[in-house]
Amino acid sequence: MRATLHHRDGGPATALVKAVSEQALEREHRITPLELFFDLVFVFAFTQVTSVFLGDQSWAGLGHGLLILAALWSVWASYAWLTNTVDAGQDAVLAAIVVAMAAIFIAALAVPDAFGRHGVIFGVALLIASLMYLALHALSARPDRELLAAILRIAPSNLLSAALVVAAGFAGDALKSSLWLVALAVGLSGPLLGGLQGWRLQPAHFVERHGLIVIIAIGESVFAMGVGARSANLGVGVIVAAVLGLLVAAAFWLAYFDFAPARLQQLLTERRGSVRVALARDVYSYLHLPMVAGIVLLAFAMEVTLAHVGKKLDTIPAVALCAGPALYLFAYSAVRVRVSRALSRAIAAVVCAAVLPIALAVPALAALAQVAAVWVLLHTYEVIRYREERAQARALRLTA
Repeated sequence: MRATLHHRDGGPATALVKAVSEQALEREHRITPLELFFDLVFVFAFTQVTSVFLGDQSWAGLGHGLLILAALWSVWASYAWLTNTVDAGQDAVLAAIVVAMAAIFIAALAVPDAFGRHGVIFGVALLIASLMYLALHALSARPDRELLAAILRIAPSNLLSAALVVAAGFAGDALKSSLWLVALAVGLSGPLLGGLQGWRLQPAHFVERHGLIVIIAIGESVFAMGVGARSANLGVGVIVAAVLGLLVAAAFWLAYFDFAPARLQQLLTERRGSVRVALARDVYSYLHLPMVAGIVLLAFAMEVTLAHVGKKLDTIPAVALCAGPALYLFAYSAVRVRVSRALSRAIAAVVCAAVLPIALAVPALAALAQVAAVWVLLHTYEVIRYREERAQARALRLTA
């Protein structure tokens, strides 16, 4: 379809037709059921990270879980760029993505012991998913030499990152974490070092895709609350904790969807070329990772909290309860700095982090109530302070 946009003459009329055609494509390219199914498999993998936290409630377990999450996100972000430019309804694309889904599902099953006896399985599954992404993207980009060149530039870092995770599966404990750190540094730095020339982006699809992964992840945090409550008696304390937990999950949702998607889509639509690609890369491929990490940390903390509402939280669950919202809000603030050089919600992030000493000293229910109170105060302030901006964001959503 893109080939029809290129004409032999380069006059103003041709440029106008090309611009209008690209805008039409951006409006028409929406999320497909295959992509949603693909994201559900990935979110299952993300939520498996909570099993790592639950199984090893130590600083090492926390670090291992975050490294696994970053590796999974790196692969998912690659496929978000792929399906943004490739028709997911084609048979070849369907077959390749199903193979990648199978690999990620196996990786998800291996997540709880990815730093142990299932490390090789996890690494090989990621390697297969990376190979499918690069092969499919390269084949689909053959008519577009600039895009093909961009994919070939990023291929070495993708493959080396996955290969290092495989190698970590064979390594001893002393070397394993170091190999993981190097693997993630290589994988995440690839988009920065590979350059921006040649990449394509359709804003509406890209924004919608990342919004879906965020809301599905938030939904899984609600599921984690149910798992925690299931292991406790459904008394007053558990009911209050469940309501507070749902309130915090709703605050996560409101903090993101009340403003960000519509405004970010508008900004991406207004930009062209490498400027658009750089903004999408920074805001979505990079800064959405700490957002998802914050959601996963909250899910882990809520599962523990609902199971032990009357007891004090251990150090790691308490850190997750406070650091999850703080990380989420810091990431949002970083997005605002990247977009407009303005800080937003940073104070609320600091307050969430500062609650930690109190969270360690009071029962789990009281600690959760403090975190919920920070969110309530934040949204109350924003409803009053940013009344006009929120109304404009809603208007953008209606006209998108």
